[in-house]
Amino acid sequence: MVTLLLDQTQLEIVLSPLERAASFHRDNLRIVRETITKVQLTDDAWTWLRGVPNPGTHIPGILAAGTWKAAGSTDFVLIRKRRPSVVIDLTGDEQYRRLILTTRHGLALTQALRLEVSQEPADVEEIVSTGSIPTKQPRRPVIRPRPA
Repeated sequence: MVTLLLDQTQLEIVLSPLERAASFHRDNLRIVRETITKVQLTDDAWTWLRGVPNPGTHIPGILAAGTWKAAGSTDFVLIRKRRPSVVIDLTGDEQYRRLILTTRHGLALTQALRLEVSQEPADVEEIVSTGSIPTKQPRRPVIRPRPA
């Protein structure tokens, strides 16, 4: 699974050597943080797949990796089996319109994007564990004494 690093300016998707070979990518992906418009969690990333691999690897139901081209859009895909994934929509990125990644850190990514982060890249899991996430406090029920 990919490792997600985040700093103030960019999201870096660190690919393992096997993922690089399957996706025909030599380097990690670096996405400018301002281009991220929407992050969605999904249990079935295969439903988000559109277009054909160009270049990429596709073994239906097992692996989809690489650049996927469809009419008017280019996506980067790294899907493994039926595992939890994240779909990241981009606006204004030079290469891609969407990223579809199998990762168990999708929830941490959505939370880390809301936080102020340092200038040094850090794993999204570490950011979430050290940062304070704004959460809504649950309302306590009002307990009133019974009338006598």
